[in-house]
Amino acid sequence: MSKHNSPEATSPMSMWLHYLENIHTSAIDLGLDRVSKVAQQANLTKPAPTVITVAGTNGKGSTCALMEAILLDAGYRVGVYSSPHLIEYNERVRINGRNASDEQHTQAFSFIEQSRADISLSFFEFGTLAALRIFQVEQVDVILLEVGLGGRLDATNVVDHDVSIITSLAIDHVDWLGSDINVIGFEKAGIFRSGRPAICGQPNAPYTVAAHADDINAQLHQVGVQYTYQLDTNSRNRWHWQCGAFDLKDLPVPSLPLANAATALMALSTSGLEISDINIVNGLNQAQLAGRMQVLSTEPTILLDVAHNPHSAEYLVGQLHQRYPNKKIHAVVAMLHDKDIKSTLDVLSSSVDYWYPASLHGPRAAQVDEICQYLPQVETGFNTPVEAFIHAQDQAQADDILLVVGSFHTVGEVLQHWQKNNKN
Repeated sequence: MSKHNSPEATSPMSMWLHYLENIHTSAIDLGLDRVSKVAQQANLTKPAPTVITVAGTNGKGSTCALMEAILLDAGYRVGVYSSPHLIEYNERVRINGRNASDEQHTQAFSFIEQSRADISLSFFEFGTLAALRIFQVEQVDVILLEVGLGGRLDATNVVDHDVSIITSLAIDHVDWLGSDINVIGFEKAGIFRSGRPAICGQPNAPYTVAAHADDINAQLHQVGVQYTYQLDTNSRNRWHWQCGAFDLKDLPVPSLPLANAATALMALSTSGLEISDINIVNGLNQAQLAGRMQVLSTEPTILLDVAHNPHSAEYLVGQLHQRYPNKKIHAVVAMLHDKDIKSTLDVLSSSVDYWYPASLHGPRAAQVDEICQYLPQVETGFNTPVEAFIHAQDQAQADDILLVVGSFHTVGEVLQHWQKNNKN
């Protein structure tokens, strides 16, 4: 699609998204030359006084949601950029806890379209720059920026950020980042900045993370070394966090993973932002995120979780054992073919009693046959996650758990179907 027939600032969101999907040759195009040029021309490399960038295999969204809740309680104006979305594109940009409007997006898209001149941008690069523009226009105090893929070459890395976070490290995007954990560690550590705080929430992280921090003189705070956390031995719903002489006791356990809460606290404590203990307590109590252990209803309990790799599946299985011991679990699953389908299903199989595998649609989608080859006991597959979900609803008893898992796409499709059919 040529530039002269690009949409206007007032054009509908759908027209812009269609345009962005068609102006660049490849969906994923790692490298910073093009996107940095546009960011510099548009003055977007420091769009807010404080920017915290979050990379990691799993836990990016949860860590951002936890920091967002604490910062909002402390009275800051907060912008969050995350991806992918579950149902609509607007979910990718939040201002003070609310999704940015179509109008905010289309005006930002139009601004980036003018700024890029003849520089080609991928869908993600364009969207990232537009998000930075929205934050700049809205004059937020703090931006929480979630890395799309990797770190070093991701479009978010054009920003001059103040604190860097690696939430976790595991092998996931094999096609893009390879299967060597040390290489992946180096790619994620590419967001570290010289002389600035760098937080690593992965226990015993690959040596490349600390080595890169040393090379550029970043201030590394490694879980288990500079900071620690543990559940209260007397009470499962209280925990403690400690960094040097700084100690927070009797914190409430959030609905999101505790490891990510500990990482969020470390990042905020290095940020120079004014945050009180009560802001932390309130934020931990309030933080939640769609598609992460999200309960839609009871009888049966319908649970959505975007776990899509072995690392996130292990966490999910632990939560299922803890929260729903001895319950029958029905699982609707659909995945992308560039994920480690076999290992992910192997982890989940220890907890799942009945499977309802389905196909996703699109260039990265795994077809149901691909999933069924790792679930030998399953005879029937479904064309879509929604079809599988409807069938699972018929089968599940009131006391059972109906889990929807495997991808943002899987959870998004079922969530959209649920919202359409359960309007209160």
